[in-house]
Amino acid sequence: MSGKQAGIFRIIKFFTRMKRIYSSKLTLALSLLLFIFSVGVLGYKILSDYSWVDAFYMTVITITTVGYGTVRDLSPSEKLFTSLLIISSIFIVGYAISVITEYLLSKNNIGNFKRKKVQQKIDSLKDHIIVCGFGRNGKQAVHKLEAYNKEYVVIETNEDIISREQKDGKLFIEGNAVEDEILLQAGLKKASTLICALPSDADNLFVVLSARQLNSDLKIISRATEETSFQKLKLAGANNVILPDKIGGDHMANLVVTPDLVEFLDNLSVSGQADSINVEQVPFEKVCPQGKEQAIASLDIRRKTGCSIIGYKAPNGDYLVNPEPSLVIEKDSKLILIGRPEQIESLKNIYNV
Repeated sequence: MSGKQAGIFRIIKFFTRMKRIYSSKLTLALSLLLFIFSVGVLGYKILSDYSWVDAFYMTVITITTVGYGTVRDLSPSEKLFTSLLIISSIFIVGYAISVITEYLLSKNNIGNFKRKKVQQKIDSLKDHIIVCGFGRNGKQAVHKLEAYNKEYVVIETNEDIISREQKDGKLFIEGNAVEDEILLQAGLKKASTLICALPSDADNLFVVLSARQLNSDLKIISRATEETSFQKLKLAGANNVILPDKIGGDHMANLVVTPDLVEFLDNLSVSGQADSINVEQVPFEKVCPQGKEQAIASLDIRRKTGCSIIGYKAPNGDYLVNPEPSLVIEKDSKLILIGRPEQIESLKNIYNV
């Protein structure tokens, strides 16, 4: 490569680097302001031998064209420099003011920046849970997911709720879950589960239909207000449909009929309390990492962790309560265990649940 070609290459490389640096109009505007200000200060310092304070003063009154008097009478060279500085600063300051004004007046720059950061986090998630609606049921679902350290995204229309709850690090998408675009923003195609907790059965039905079309492998859990909506949501593609009002009524009645049993069962779902009982499910591949089917007795889980096996979910979805020790667990099955929190923690550590 000749010297001329090398010089051209260096110039192209320099401008390419400068273009990359000044890709932002705001950065360019501020940089030009700093440049013209530095030229003015250094020019007056060198040409007129001003002190730094006087050079700064002359530059300010020249660039801003405020019309104050000069430090002293200007020589011809100083007048020429000042004229060029004024002409240059008119264009640069005008451009900078327009860019800065546009930036300050643009809609919710800080909010847009926050939303971009949240979206980046959501885009990095996989096998997470999407919760539609942050009302009473949605909030309870989120609290439970947090207790089990599950990653989730909440879709909510109320901006006040989002601004208040996002301070705790929750991932929110502002919008209506009935829109496919919003579901996709929440990472529907990479999610494992969708919880529809919207107050309207019609909205939940629409979300279930849309979600099932967008992700056929998605597990969908929906709430319903009316019993007539139960079958419709099932037909739309929901794996599970919950009737909170019915559950609440049954629960209150059970507290009258079998209060001690209900209180005991309630404790099974409590996490993190020293005197509580807890439950956990463990998939086949965790208890049999080598893929070999074994009998429950040979696993010896009780001795290793202190937890007791109270249930077995077969590959076909059937449940067996209190399985026999001789039962051979099959691939794609799950064990349901009960134990105190410290025993459950031991279970999680040993089997990497």
